[in-house]
Amino acid sequence: MRHYGTVRVNGRTSRRLAWLSLFVCILAITLLTGTAWSQEEVSAADEAEAADEWPKGHYPLPEQGDVIGEDYIVEARSEETLLDIAREHNVGYQEIRRANPDVSVWLPGEGTEVVIPGRFILPPVEREGIVINVAELRLYYYPPAGEGESPRVETYPIGIGREGFDTPLGKTKTTMNLKDPAWYPPRSVREEAAARGEEAPAVVPPGPDNPLGSHAILLDIPGYLIHGTNKPDGIGMRASRGCIRMFPEDVASIFERVPVGTQVHLINQPIKAGWDGDMPYVQVYEALEEQEAGMAALMETLALLERNADEPSTPLNYELLRELLENPSGEVIALTPAPEPEPEPEEEHSEKESLLWEELAV
Repeated sequence: MRHYGTVRVNGRTSRRLAWLSLFVCILAITLLTGTAWSQEEVSAADEAEAADEWPKGHYPLPEQGDVIGEDYIVEARSEETLLDIAREHNVGYQEIRRANPDVSVWLPGEGTEVVIPGRFILPPVEREGIVINVAELRLYYYPPAGEGESPRVETYPIGIGREGFDTPLGKTKTTMNLKDPAWYPPRSVREEAAARGEEAPAVVPPGPDNPLGSHAILLDIPGYLIHGTNKPDGIGMRASRGCIRMFPEDVASIFERVPVGTQVHLINQPIKAGWDGDMPYVQVYEALEEQEAGMAALMETLALLERNADEPSTPLNYELLRELLENPSGEVIALTPAPEPEPEPEEEHSEKESLLWEELAV
């Protein structure tokens, strides 16, 4: 009999080899499967880490639901104004003031806690192109997703037309992107200058005095643009002559990525409602026009919270909803069901009453 090393080929050894081979196969399959699971977990972790590194205001588009972002708290640094903090964290003037009514605008003080209102309900319109909600002073951009990219949404604070110079509403599109645009003062500006005894310039060239900033995106509405500004403190306010103003760095960030012909949907939606899982949420802003929170507003909100017949129903807290409509804060609030009233405790019977009940029971 020929020997091959220390392995003898006989009946008992063959059985041992068979069991050993089976064990090795099982071990190999387990290791390979475990490796695949680890790779999937690593991929998910990498994607989550990449999302954390996105610029402020950039969020993965929820596959289901309507809520993005989170509120959080930062500490003010020395000599930092509330407006500095707002700009650094992608919020506008009114947003930061509503969230921090007791904090000084000009000198919060080193170490002061400042709430950053970074949670939003997506506007109740198609998620395409640019959506501008004048009621909340915010722009939403849904960039086209490339191959292998997750759909996302970007949101930025804006300034809009002041009273008498309302920003127009409706659907339009972008027509031209201008770098370092010149500004030609409109007739209203020239008339105001004349009333002050001044003469408005015929044209303001590119530079620090140009109210359009260094980037402008023209809309297919004559005279209206999305542009930067040389007065960034007005972002988050009604301060323009109808155009949409953005922080200079914000409009620069989308300038090259918004192709000509992009749809722009301008809406006035002071009430937003939506879902995050099985929890309904509402976000209410003060209406631009005088509008009471009556039955029409209540019905509008309920319509936004309608779900498909095959989805689970969730009881709504109508009392809380009414309160939010009457006191708009811009916060994303969960419409948690109202607590059920506690049962009244049963009255304890006196000793004499207990004896009486015992005698009656005999």
